[in-house]
Amino acid sequence: MKTLQYLLLLAFLGILIVAVTNLPPRGDVTAPVHQHVNPAGTPVAGTYFIQHAYEDTRTPNMVTVILADYRAFDTLGEVIVVFAGGIACFFILNLGRRKP
Repeated sequence: MKTLQYLLLLAFLGILIVAVTNLPPRGDVTAPVHQHVNPAGTPVAGTYFIQHAYEDTRTPNMVTVILADYRAFDTLGEVIVVFAGGIACFFILNLGRRKP
């Protein structure tokens, strides 16, 4: 069983290394995300999301598009952390209420 766990860990490590090595360098102004220009004429990464939110998702509310579509995994992680905190508080608060 431990061998399988180590193999899975190595596989995820390999995926992480491949993903990180394919990222553009930090601060690279020629990266595709920095090529969009806002109406003021300055390059902004969020311009793409503002201009293509409805085309990409067919959802009229831009806040919902950002939270539920573009940042879905991040939002899911935040919800899991809040849920785990709530469950932990529930169990901690109920420790002293045991019946004799």
